[in-house]
Amino acid sequence: MKKIYLDNAATTPLRKEVVQTMTTILLENYGNPSSSHSFGRETKTILESARKSIAKLMNTQASEIIFTSSATEATNWILRGAVKDLGVKRIITSKIEHHATLHTIMVLEQEFGVEIVYLPVLSNGVIDITSLESLFEDEVSTLVSLIHVNNESGEILDIEEVGKLCQLNKVLFHCDMVQSVGKIKIDLQQLPVDFIVGSAHKFHGPKGVGFAFIRKNIVLQPLIYGGEQEKGFRAGTEAVHQIAGMAKALELSYDYLEKERKYITDLKEYCISQLQLTFPDIKIIGKQVFYNIVNVILPFESSKIGMLLFLLDMKGVAVSRGSACQSGSSKPSHVLAEFLSLEDQQKPNIRISFSHFNTKEDIDGLIEALKTI
Repeated sequence: MKKIYLDNAATTPLRKEVVQTMTTILLENYGNPSSSHSFGRETKTILESARKSIAKLMNTQASEIIFTSSATEATNWILRGAVKDLGVKRIITSKIEHHATLHTIMVLEQEFGVEIVYLPVLSNGVIDITSLESLFEDEVSTLVSLIHVNNESGEILDIEEVGKLCQLNKVLFHCDMVQSVGKIKIDLQQLPVDFIVGSAHKFHGPKGVGFAFIRKNIVLQPLIYGGEQEKGFRAGTEAVHQIAGMAKALELSYDYLEKERKYITDLKEYCISQLQLTFPDIKIIGKQVFYNIVNVILPFESSKIGMLLFLLDMKGVAVSRGSACQSGSSKPSHVLAEFLSLEDQQKPNIRISFSHFNTKEDIDGLIEALKTI
């Protein structure tokens, strides 16, 4: 049975070049980058070269890139630091954020009494940012935290508009860019953000490594204390092989970005057309959706919800119903529950997400598997 992987919003397969880069470092460059001898200096050079590479690709300074174990860690650090170190008293967000953001904010509300304001979500899945400017009028020290590409619906936030509003009103802006880093060109000199987070495994790099971008002159205290690694911002010996793998993955993503974007866009259009041809009553979720994600409501009985992913898995097809942490649940996701009607929430949905490794044959296999259900 041929296996079909269509869950690239959850994680992506590594590129061979990334594996080769990491393997070489694991075998040959095993020194601790904090050590002063030649083994350490060689590894430190690899580490800083990776930092410079990522910074150059995103048009920012290397000093503004801090390596972490994940985007989740980076988000925890930034949000907690904004409250503890920068005096933020209010966080403006939405209820369709990733749980890394939502759960951190809930803890900060309990721990520090931070005011939380949730922007409404329109019926098409778009965050309604029209009320943002009026929220800034009372001059409370504020941070806006909004996701760029929603990991479940694929809906795209207008970062430029939000960022300019924040800049104009001297409000901090944290943006979860996990789903878009490596899939679009990002110019951090032009993009009006103070903080972004990224995760290597979303753009064909290794799991267990990510980064935080923190605009210069913004100083946060560490989330993890210990040694002086990462300029004292993040203690713990750096996972050099993973960091180098992340830098290589991002470099390759930029090298092939336009070619792969077109290929994936065409593949997604083929998938939608085949789904609509086979299941005329299917519904496509969202309005302004990112090019590698499609979330659909299937015209199946609600009783199919609990077994849908299992049955597809038995056919060798991997998709999800939303974020990986809740893809096996029969309950509607917290994201879709915010804007779908009760009727649509009671129907099976699947999130299909693509990479350049996918083919039209994969789509055909998905359709055939769905037909049997």
